[in-house]
Amino acid sequence: MTDQLEEQEIRDGRFFAIISYVCFLCIITLILKKDNKFALYHAKQGLVLFVMEVAAFILSIIPLLGWLVGIVGYAIFLLVSLWGIMQAALGLYSRIPVIADISEKVIL
Repeated sequence: MTDQLEEQEIRDGRFFAIISYVCFLCIITLILKKDNKFALYHAKQGLVLFVMEVAAFILSIIPLLGWLVGIVGYAIFLLVSLWGIMQAALGLYSRIPVIADISEKVIL
């Protein structure tokens, strides 16, 4: 019975979990699917990832060293986002190292 409820929750939240890793769309998930554990799990990770992307953008403005931080940061964030999207599409609760640790401390 519990497995069926969890599978239903994953099916209901899968789309919102996937879009949570696309830029600021995690905010939509946090608003519309805050009662879905699966979607909320991925939305919190997406939110932390988005904040880190904004920080990398701000650092990329710094002359000389900033462009390196920007290029490397954007490449890493793109790969992490794609990995998160794949895991959400598969219906898995997967922890993104560092980001998951921070997202667990986020209280909404």
